[in-house]
Amino acid sequence: MATSTPLRVAIIGTARRASYLYGPLVKALPREVELVSVWGRREEPARALGESLGVPGFSDLDQLLRQTAPQIGIVSVNYHANGEVGLLAVEHGLNVLLETPIAHRLAEADAIISAARRNGVLIEVAEQFHRRPLEQIKLALIASGLFGRVHTAFNDFAGHGYHGVSVMRSYLGFDARPVQVTGAVREYDLSAHWSRLSDTNGPRVETQEHGIVDFADGRLGIIHWTDVAYDSALRWWRSSRFLAEKGMGISMGVGLDVDERLSLLMPGGEAPRFITLERRWERVDGGALVGMFAHTGDRDLPIVRWDNPFRPLLQGHGAQWHDDEIGVAGCLLSLVNALRRGTQPSYGPAQARLDQEITLALRLSSRKGGRPVPLPLDPAEQVI
Repeated sequence: MATSTPLRVAIIGTARRASYLYGPLVKALPREVELVSVWGRREEPARALGESLGVPGFSDLDQLLRQTAPQIGIVSVNYHANGEVGLLAVEHGLNVLLETPIAHRLAEADAIISAARRNGVLIEVAEQFHRRPLEQIKLALIASGLFGRVHTAFNDFAGHGYHGVSVMRSYLGFDARPVQVTGAVREYDLSAHWSRLSDTNGPRVETQEHGIVDFADGRLGIIHWTDVAYDSALRWWRSSRFLAEKGMGISMGVGLDVDERLSLLMPGGEAPRFITLERRWERVDGGALVGMFAHTGDRDLPIVRWDNPFRPLLQGHGAQWHDDEIGVAGCLLSLVNALRRGTQPSYGPAQARLDQEITLALRLSSRKGGRPVPLPLDPAEQVI
């Protein structure tokens, strides 16, 4: 599919992200993709979504394929239907961008991956956390070699479940092989307070998840999460960290207000040398993000940069996306580039399955009294 022609895209599903995220996102990338249709289980929601996005809506997937010939399907459905509809799209021969998790059960994920292999189609998964600009510049710094080998990586409320696992693994490298998970899951009563997501007040119960992931090369991943972290004033902390051979990095945040502290050593080895991160915008007073620049203080590599692939070619003529939109667009671009170049997506279904597998293994370990659970995990033995 080596072509510069925009790839034809259908949105498969009528969940909220279809209208407020994926539809506008596709329309903002006219050189890469073209939205041609939408599908929903029921005719009326599919028609309404199609009208809002200016494309035909279908409740018959075969009819959609015949009449609009999409090359990519973006699956955007109810959280619990990810696996079912993802498999449906792949079995109909679509290259797909799947929502997270790839599936709730490993057997479902395996069925999707097998169907994609049989049908010769590609899968990318919308795991955007490590694609956000602040994460991308940290990964560029790690890749530069300035930090040396990363020994331990942490996710500390920076994302739930598989999202948090993915952030943690990204610092070690997605090629690092996990071999064992030890977990603890606990429930605790909380004082009455406001829930932002449900807009209710009252007593609450939180579920905390804590885990240690052992990797084959002796390195470690540490995971912490509470299920009220997204909407409780009691749990405002956000952090991800890595400890490396030649330095460390730590994000410290209250909600979305995050401060990155990255350090190497001063000459003489007696004090930290902090790296300065710069967001560079297309105008002095704002506009779209051009890229992230890390001013390292290193004589041989003074600047490490990450260029926003969605920065406007002409100043002022492009999307001014926030970090999460840039991350999700990066997932779609990964699939587009793989199709055009005849390669594989940069994250892909195997990585998405592994992030979910580690999450399930953590919960299984807790159910077994905190005994370590070896990987790979038996698909029949898992905790949702």
